[in-house]
Amino acid sequence: MKKHYNHHLFPRFTGNFKEALKFFQAMQNSGLELDIVPYTILIDGLCKARHIEVAKELFRQLSDSGLKLNVYKYGVMINGLCKEGLPDEAYRFFGSMGDNDCSPNRCCYNVMIRGLLRNNYTSKAMQLLMKMVGRCIHYQLIYGSHRTF
Repeated sequence: MKKHYNHHLFPRFTGNFKEALKFFQAMQNSGLELDIVPYTILIDGLCKARHIEVAKELFRQLSDSGLKLNVYKYGVMINGLCKEGLPDEAYRFFGSMGDNDCSPNRCCYNVMIRGLLRNNYTSKAMQLLMKMVGRCIHYQLIYGSHRTF
């Protein structure tokens, strides 16, 4: 019989990444069958708490686990990297999406373009915007708003 977990358990760790990591590791060690959701929740929280190196390691673990990465997962990581002032690394993540059979959608493009603009990479942002338009992906830039990915 498969063991499952409840996605609603993670919010109780808001603001306490060490406890959330312990809980996540306990879930892994208990034989629970984890899907992409707990990884994404934890990576998002780690990025928001400015623990980007731990988030990147967890992203690598997810990639190695065999679970299929999705655009939301990439968007969370790209957004976190850009907010940490690492737009070049975020751009590499963005570029690697195709390697994992994951094509960037409008949201992912917008997150990457906003991140580039936020870090004063205007020409790179414009190049990416032109690429997006060339692929007939409708853009929706909301620069300076409170909305995030």
